[in-house]
Amino acid sequence: MTTFNFDPAHSVVEFSIKHLMISNVKGKFKDFDVNLEGDINDLSSLKGTAVIKAESVDTNVADRDGHLRTGDFFDTENYPDIKFEITSVDEKSVTGNLTIKDVTQEETFDASYEGTSKNPLNGAQTAGFIVNGTINREKYGMTFNQKLETGGVMVGKDVKFQTSLEFALED
Repeated sequence: MTTFNFDPAHSVVEFSIKHLMISNVKGKFKDFDVNLEGDINDLSSLKGTAVIKAESVDTNVADRDGHLRTGDFFDTENYPDIKFEITSVDEKSVTGNLTIKDVTQEETFDASYEGTSKNPLNGAQTAGFIVNGTINREKYGMTFNQKLETGGVMVGKDVKFQTSLEFALED
């Protein structure tokens, strides 16, 4: 069994979504934690949970971030956490139960184990993982939108996300 010590200083959760049907708005979550357990030499043994503090959403626009925290989107007052509980892992994907607000759906995302490297600053053997995917925000009760005069809608329904995660390993 490997002990995975999450390294938030070298990890990121970023996202993008269509705006006005013509461009992408990008953002990130600044506060999240990932608990992982299993054997680094057997990816199928990995289980764990990722918890994102929805309040930590950051798109570099305070008014937009405030709107994202309301009931139109994350409703952070009532649902402070976004959770992903891992149920299975293989060499190319991770499957689990994603909970946003009060909705839980099984999702499968692209995933890759990037290998390990010894950190020269602290000597820790460090593992890297990348997880990318797309979710339909409307399936999670985030249905706010406005129609455009030119057709289409103001906010896309598909949210693309990219994560890069590092863990210091102990046997």
